[in-house]
Amino acid sequence: MGISRILDISKRSLLTYQNALDVTAHNIANASNPDYSRQRVILSATTPENNAGFYWGSGVTLSSINRMTNDLIVRQLDSYTSKLSYSDKQAELLGQIEQVFSEPSDQGLSALINQFFNSWQSLSVNPSSIPLRNDVLNSAKSLSLKIQDINSNLDLIKSSISSEFRDKVNQINSLLQDIKNLNIQISSVTNSGQSPNDLLDQRDKSINELSKLVDINVIYNNNNSAMISIGGILAVDSNFTVTFDTSLQNGKLNLITTDGKSPIITNGELSALADLYNKNIAGYQNDIDTIANQIVSSVNSLHSTAYSIENPPQTGINFFDGYIDGKLEINPNILSDVRKIAVSSDGTSGNGDIAKTISELADKKLIDGFTLSEKFSTLVNKIGSDKQTMDNLSTSNKLVLDQLQNQKDSVSGVSVDEEMTNVLKFQRAYDASAKLIKIADDLFQTLLDMV
Repeated sequence: MGISRILDISKRSLLTYQNALDVTAHNIANASNPDYSRQRVILSATTPENNAGFYWGSGVTLSSINRMTNDLIVRQLDSYTSKLSYSDKQAELLGQIEQVFSEPSDQGLSALINQFFNSWQSLSVNPSSIPLRNDVLNSAKSLSLKIQDINSNLDLIKSSISSEFRDKVNQINSLLQDIKNLNIQISSVTNSGQSPNDLLDQRDKSINELSKLVDINVIYNNNNSAMISIGGILAVDSNFTVTFDTSLQNGKLNLITTDGKSPIITNGELSALADLYNKNIAGYQNDIDTIANQIVSSVNSLHSTAYSIENPPQTGINFFDGYIDGKLEINPNILSDVRKIAVSSDGTSGNGDIAKTISELADKKLIDGFTLSEKFSTLVNKIGSDKQTMDNLSTSNKLVLDQLQNQKDSVSGVSVDEEMTNVLKFQRAYDASAKLIKIADDLFQTLLDMV
């Protein structure tokens, strides 16, 4: 019986250390995989046997393969991933918006507003001058084109945001389905008493990808299944997934479920896109609309009281037709005949009083205690401030995220040097077990030779 025990112990030891080498090789193979968590074998003595009044050791077994991870750090990583994704996406798009306004610049809106009113000042000196009247018209055209260009580019960015939003929603639905499938597999393996380490890594990766898109809340049940909520709505577990869709109603871009529920999202790329569309750009365009409408009403209220240089002089003429669909529309009659530009207060050709009064609009506090140029400068400064805020927030979030990643790597990362040490240790134990089998075989042979 003693020799057979040696064989049993040696055989069990060979299998154990072979499995330990397999795990170590798996670690080394995934040393450069950022989504892999190091696995550690736990060796323990097998249950001893009671024989002849003694408890005899029966060898070694691989009792478990532990996944080296810190759940708290992983959840913090997901949280700051959402925050960083939000600030990065906002900073990226705000940079594009800054380029739309091209300020400060000779061709920026602020400069064109000043050129427009300066042209009226020049015309007031020589009201009958056709070239100066053409200057007024051309400066008005340049101003109109610039406002139209700003609105068109902002609408283009909004269209791009809307399209990207839909793509992100599709990604969310795909990730939720992946997580559900992994939940099912993980629960099955867990219920069988095994450790689904690689499946857990895959699910953590999917959850982290999801956290880049939206802020999430994750809870694990007894079967190791992840239950994830998005904006207060349970989105996935082992049994079902919610399907999300895009809503664009009343000019607002939102995330909704197929049954009409609206999760409240505050971080992640999706929230950044929605906030830019619904708040930032809407606010910027509202300020542009306010400036343009004020130009129309202020200039028309004066221009309509003045007289043209036609024969006979005409009055009651609006310089602008209005501000329509983001475009400053100039009176088509003035476009075809600059003599209809009205600047005389009494109908005489040499009078330019109204032109002078229009030029003085540039210095009047027409909007919320600001001049037109000051109001626009405030808008440009706000865009720059919003961009700087997001840049600073990204820097701060990136710093925290890097620190958390370093902490995760210290726990879950693979050290090739450490694993090679384990290879040598397990290899020697394997070699020793093989020698025990050889010794047991020699003992058997000795006994046989004695028969």
